Amino acid sequence: NKFESLRKVSFMTSHMKSLKYLDMSNNLLSHDGAGVQCQWAESLTELDLSSNQLADAVFECLPVNVRKLCLQNNQISNVPRGMVELKSLEELNLASNRLADLPGCGGFPSLQFLNTEMNSILTPSVEFFQSCPSVRELQAGHNPFKCSCELQAFIRLERQSGWKLFGWPAAYVCEYPEGLRGTELKDFHLSVLACNTTLLLVTALLLTLVLVAAVAFLCIYLDVPWYVRMTWQWTQTKRRAWHSPPGDQGPVLQFHAFISYSERDALWVKNELIPNLEKGEGCVQLCQHERNFIPGKSIVENIINCIEKSYKSIFVLSPNFVQSEWCHYELYFAHHKLFSENSNSLILILLEPIPPYLIPARYHKLKALMAKRTYLEWPKERSKRALFWANLRAAISINLP
Repeated sequence: NKFESLRKVSFMTSHMKSLKYLDMSNNLLSHDGAGVQCQWAESLTELDLSSNQLADAVFECLPVNVRKLCLQNNQISNVPRGMVELKSLEELNLASNRLADLPGCGGFPSLQFLNTEMNSILTPSVEFFQSCPSVRELQAGHNPFKCSCELQAFIRLERQSGWKLFGWPAAYVCEYPEGLRGTELKDFHLSVLACNTTLLLVTALLLTLVLVAAVAFLCIYLDVPWYVRMTWQWTQTKRRAWHSPPGDQGPVLQFHAFISYSERDALWVKNELIPNLEKGEGCVQLCQHERNFIPGKSIVENIINCIEKSYKSIFVLSPNFVQSEWCHYELYFAHHKLFSENSNSLILILLEPIPPYLIPARYHKLKALMAKRTYLEWPKERSKRALFWANLRAAISINLP
């Protein structure tokens, strides 16, 4: 028919003392929720209001003693809280409406059967189980389910509750996300870690701490901060050189060799190395920090300039050498020159044997070079020293400009 006002229909039944079942489906019924309250026959226990134009306000105009209520195919989007309590309602049909979630049972303490098929439910709330302890059968298939952790939690609680999910599993299919469309909910699984935010955060935090600790340990063991600091110093010096005046041609070879040594070995350098190389036939021009460093420049900049102006770099190795910070700087920058020019510019003189455990981890290049025995050993026997000086002169033999 064409009944339009739900309130008028309720008044028409108010004097029907024996009315138990009323079918008002396929009409034009609506209810605005304002004005005079509805009055239904107290004997009415079954009401069919399907296929009308009813919205959320319909729950303010229902018979208080109704047991079976059909509101299928209307425009209901939510079951309002605080409505008149329907203590006798046992079966509620809300199929083909606009529900975004399962309704709570605060106003339906006796509800046993609920139908919410073909609504807009993406993720049913798990609070439904606490709100509706009397429900024995839920018919919620053919909704556009979003397969997520919340939905997985709902399915898990449904299995634990012991009541029936009508139409399972064929009617329960993932609609979102796109990659899971068409997957039945029974085949959808996520790990506990993926769904437990606290556990995920704790795991991520622990992994981050382990990673930070590992990186910190490696940095300390390999002396990474030292290398970073030295690379920065080397870059700054190079940058100043690039921004030098146009007439400045930069460093040119002025010395045969730059000498790097520990101050504790200075006596051997001054009494043996320098006199034997700088005097006599084919004298060698040596660069020594005490006499060739330019006042006013930083020590690092002086080291870099002297290495670049020298054809070779001689390193006097001893236990004292590996304990000297400045010797390490000089070895580091000499390595830079070695790699940038692809030349063999390092000469190692082993003044005294160095136990491997004394060599710090950051001297890994020195360890590699010594493992190949690419160094000259200072002989204790005087008879062998002439050959030592001859080999050393041959290693740095070059005609300077």
